[in-house]
Amino acid sequence: MNLPLKRPSQIALIVSIALGLCACNDTTVTTEAADEKTDIAAAINFVNRAEADLASLSIEANRAEWIYSNFITDDTAALSAAMGEKVTSTSVRYATEAAKYANVDLEPVNARKLNSLRSSIVLPAPLDAAKNAELASIVSQLNGLYGKGKYCFADGRCLTQPELSNIMAESKDPALLLEAWKGWREIAKPMRPLFEREVELANQGASDLGYTDLSELWRSQYDMEPEAFSAELDRLWAQIKPLYDSLHCYVRGELNQQYGDDVAPKTGPIPAHLLGNMWAQQWGTIYNSVAPKDADPGYNVTELLAQNGYDEIKMVKQAEGFFTSLGFGALPETFWTRSMFVQPQDRDVVCHASAWDLDNLDDIRIKMCIQKNAEDFSVIHHELGHNFYQRAYKNQPFIFKNSANDGFHEAIGDTIALSITPKYLQKIGLLETVPDASKDIGLLLKQALDKIAFMPFGLMIDQWRWQVFNGTIKPEQYNQAWWELREKYQGVKAPIERTEADFDPGAKYHVPGNVPYTRYFLAHVLQFQFHKALCDIAGDTGPVHRCSIYGNKAAGAKLNQMLEMGASKPWPEALNVVTGSDKMDAKAVLDYFAPLQVWLDEQNTQANRQCGW
Repeated sequence: MNLPLKRPSQIALIVSIALGLCACNDTTVTTEAADEKTDIAAAINFVNRAEADLASLSIEANRAEWIYSNFITDDTAALSAAMGEKVTSTSVRYATEAAKYANVDLEPVNARKLNSLRSSIVLPAPLDAAKNAELASIVSQLNGLYGKGKYCFADGRCLTQPELSNIMAESKDPALLLEAWKGWREIAKPMRPLFEREVELANQGASDLGYTDLSELWRSQYDMEPEAFSAELDRLWAQIKPLYDSLHCYVRGELNQQYGDDVAPKTGPIPAHLLGNMWAQQWGTIYNSVAPKDADPGYNVTELLAQNGYDEIKMVKQAEGFFTSLGFGALPETFWTRSMFVQPQDRDVVCHASAWDLDNLDDIRIKMCIQKNAEDFSVIHHELGHNFYQRAYKNQPFIFKNSANDGFHEAIGDTIALSITPKYLQKIGLLETVPDASKDIGLLLKQALDKIAFMPFGLMIDQWRWQVFNGTIKPEQYNQAWWELREKYQGVKAPIERTEADFDPGAKYHVPGNVPYTRYFLAHVLQFQFHKALCDIAGDTGPVHRCSIYGNKAAGAKLNQMLEMGASKPWPEALNVVTGSDKMDAKAVLDYFAPLQVWLDEQNTQANRQCGW
């Protein structure tokens, strides 16, 4: 637990008591009341000043980062690093000052703003200017090592991470998969000493703010005590784990049939290079290898997009049309002129899909290297979810221009994507007829390979980081602990021996990029909870996995009511607006995949598979 700093008036009071002076007369009471009013006025003045300054600074920072992400050069990297240093030092300065007012009795709005100023820094720098500059430099170096990373094969081909990921998704040659898997992880080895120093500096920064370490700070951002939040994650995972275990057992059995015992054993953890993804975090690309024989729904969204003349812009226009069908206003003209939809051929850019709010009002954009396929059609809906959320809360004060918690922001777009059902595809003219329910198992399995397979990975990234931050995992144990947690949560193992000369966490963007990851686990729970509630509001009485809220204004109005709140209220209140409950609950996940759970258990029983690892 962090101990709040004492105000000068409190210190004076303690001294007077120690001297045995009586503090029980009217004059003292009057003085204390005056001091309290002074403290309140000072705290409110500070909040207003900090909010105005950070709002202005955010626009400058957004523009610098946008330029760097779209024009990666040494110069733009230097400008981005300098801007990052300025933002961090300013945020740390205000967070430190906010800690001084921790005991001031403010009304709820300013109390919430004050707490946000103190706890919302992801990577707090120490107050020492030289250490702040060192941290900013490390952040830039780590981003650069990842962004410029390539692996060169013996034939001279040097491939980037997206190109290597294509091999992971498409190849069935275990030797090639292993080389691509191992090759990408070579780029992370130089990150290790930088990351270790970054942890030291950020922990000092967290300590300067009154937190035990960076783990406590990160877990303090969820409107509950840090330990209570950790327990909440454990509760949610316990709900989901039986479904994941069934999926893991089925997939492992199918891979064993495909590759044989030597490559894919029947029991134990699954070798990580066989699951169709560079990090084994989503398994959808191996669907064709594990799908039941009669699972083909009779259509392919990638082919339908091509047949109907969908280019990159038309894909985005259609996603916008989903939101406008719910009653949201159309995107501003600047969205279309300022976004990046296609990868430029003349320069290096960050292709990682992202949504941007440049001016905290209406200058919203996406940055993607769109591929004309089913996956990116869904990703576009997801990214626009961020943009419509950003615009919905634009009238909130700057500090509240955010989601109720970070899981909400990720969940909104995915909630919309859950409505990309055959029924939706038919309504927008991509599909002539909706397949009957006999095809649902295939569709649910494909979704589960992405969404259910992801959940333990979404959980374990920060389980590892939090233990690194609080010292439970020592630097000399980084890689060992990483694979122990991956086996514990995912039932996945490294396909070859790994040592502490490796730094496999660094091969995942969000680790060198310092992006908290628990938000993605929460989003995977919340999106199903939102989807179920919105389908109920829309009056859909069929199976929840077949529901699409496309075109339903009542569901859109309720969703918008929550989005407009931004971060102005604790997340349980925002959750209650749409779901009628103030608790996150994974039961909606189980309801959605209920037919698949029955089918998976039947398949595993019939094949006499030994589940677990």
